[in-house]
Amino acid sequence: MTRALLRVFFCAAALGLIGAGARAQDFPSRPLTLVVPFAPGSGIDATARTVAEELSRSLKQPVIVDHKPGANGAIAATAVARAAPDGHTIFMTTVSTHSANPHLLKSIPYDPLKDFAGISRMGNLPFMLVIDPAIPARSVPEFIAYVKANPGKINMASSGNGTSVHLSGEMFMAMTGVKMQHVPYRGAAPAITDMLGGQVQVIFDNMPSIIQHVRGGALRALGVTTAERSPQLPDVQAIGETVKGYEASALFGIGAPAKTPKDIIQKLNAEINAVMTDPVVKKQLVELGGEPRIQTPEAFGAEIVAETEKWKKVVEFAGLKVE
Repeated sequence: MTRALLRVFFCAAALGLIGAGARAQDFPSRPLTLVVPFAPGSGIDATARTVAEELSRSLKQPVIVDHKPGANGAIAATAVARAAPDGHTIFMTTVSTHSANPHLLKSIPYDPLKDFAGISRMGNLPFMLVIDPAIPARSVPEFIAYVKANPGKINMASSGNGTSVHLSGEMFMAMTGVKMQHVPYRGAAPAITDMLGGQVQVIFDNMPSIIQHVRGGALRALGVTTAERSPQLPDVQAIGETVKGYEASALFGIGAPAKTPKDIIQKLNAEINAVMTDPVVKKQLVELGGEPRIQTPEAFGAEIVAETEKWKKVVEFAGLKVE
């Protein structure tokens, strides 16, 4: 290679490096859209709004929360997978969209692992086994005995077919041998409304959605789905204390279209991690019952793969399929 060609080569390489740095430095150049795959009123929605507000301040651009419910999150996931990979469209990644849908849905127009780049894990949302206080049970063992004594009479609500709320209940039924009638709703809010009205008797809902009704006494919490008791409700047992090996929670985070430049992914990771470790934000999320956590993009991707294997077993054991 001649000296002239070498000069051209090194100039091009330098320009490439400058371009990559400028790309991250100039990002974002316009408002961001944070797509949420479920209707307003869920724990994921509450978290998304909190994080979007803080990101808007740190990035100095509005972060708009855009709800795209339907098909267990597949509608939203498909839209994001097809969006421009420039970092301005990001996605609330959930168990439903990335770990359950490949096994639940007959076909999905996106590949959870190939069509997305993980940006950052944000935390876990523990679920609670919550019942209508009219049911005469005050512990998990008493509830199991009551359901077995009343087959076909207990309706279990969820925020939709195949959601992590639904799958947590299915796991409970599979591990205890109880039978409840699943009643899916279009989101957490209408499910909780019917719980409060007595139309359905049980739900395995995430803490941020329902904890206020438990604290207020309108509903009764019998157990949390995490391996250990929640500091927010220390008197409520972990279901695993009775049902050995039971553990479920909604891992969630933020992702982007697969070809989003790595420097932008790293910038968003740093910004989101800063938000999630901010004492004020962390306090807000903990009070709602969430468990804030942060990770590198690579570690978050590995978590999604592990969750996919876990929920695959639940779906197959329960024989679930969503058309």
